[in-house]
Amino acid sequence: MSVEHINQSEFKDKVLLSDKPVLVDFFATWCGPCRQMSPILDQIASERDDVKIVKVDVDENTALASEYGVMSIPTLIYFKGGKAVSQSVGARSKAALEMMLV
Repeated sequence: MSVEHINQSEFKDKVLLSDKPVLVDFFATWCGPCRQMSPILDQIASERDDVKIVKVDVDENTALASEYGVMSIPTLIYFKGGKAVSQSVGARSKAALEMMLV
């Protein structure tokens, strides 16, 4: 699978109603640590088909970022069954991200 960019109008269908767990990357294009995370997320997405990875641009989806309490970026929130089960703020290693995906 590949990382998919989504917006607020797609969030319910692509994340909350997904039949697979979803890792949501709240990011901004100008954010250095966010750019650092992008190849790691791409790699995980290509290696695993048991989880979806989506990206939400906080500058274009401010209400959604606010709804999930995103104060710093990158913020990664892992959803299972439509519920947020874990959250990570800041750049993380691939190993640390994979630990979230259990």
